[in-house]
Parts: sequence; C-alpha cells; structure tokens
Amino acid sequence: QVQLVESGGGLVQTGGSLRLSCAASGRAFSTSLFSTDSIGWFRQPPGKGREFVAVISWSGVYTYYAESVKGRFTISRDNAKNTVYLQMNSLKFEDTAVYYCASGPRSVRSNDYESWGQGTQVTVSS
Repeated sequence: QVQLVESGGGLVQTGGSLRLSCAASGRAFSTSLFSTDSIGWFRQPPGKGREFVAVISWSGVYTYYAESVKGRFTISRDNAKNTVYLQMNSLKFEDTAVYYCASGPRSVRSNDYESWGQGTQVTVSS
C-alpha cells in the first residue's frame, strides 16, 4: 500500500509561485525506462470535479501537462527522497483548488490511480 503526503500549499497572490511536494512511501517504485510507475498531480477547484494537472514517471523520461498549466507548472522528482514536486509559477486565480498527488500508471484519468494523498489547499488571491 502506497502512502502519499502532500505539502507546500498556501495562500499566494496572482502571479506568485508555490512548490508542492508529494512524499511517497510503502513500496519501491521502478525507475526502469519501460516502467509506467508514475505520480500524477490532480486538482479540485471549489464546486468542480477533480481535474488532471501533470504526471511524471519515476524514470523521469515521461512528463505530461494539462494545457491550462503548460509553460507555468513544472513537475519533477527526486528518486533518492521518493518525492515528486510541482513547481507552480505565474499563478492565476483559477488555479485555486485542492491539489492531490496520486500513484499509478502514466495516465490523465484519475480512475487509473490506486493511491491518493490527503490533498493540500492552494489559494490564489486576485
């Protein structure tokens, strides 16, 4: 069973930056180039459904972003720390949401992920 703990959320003004962290434990993740072991970031804005943000494979060779964050957010990982980061720059009001990380395959679909963190709130003030 994978345990995921997010941190780094908070209140920031429009145009500001935050870095979210997702610390994973409970199993070994494959860093093979052929493995699909990945960590995805999703978010749930107030009153809306959960949406895909970004995903990275533990090998680091695969990353993919939602169009809405491309060019502003960067996903990365530190295999030694079993931690995935989401650097968020040029934040907009519409980025306000609870952000979740999840463990699973390389996918943009939340249903494909088997383990989820508790979420961290990001609030962007206009």
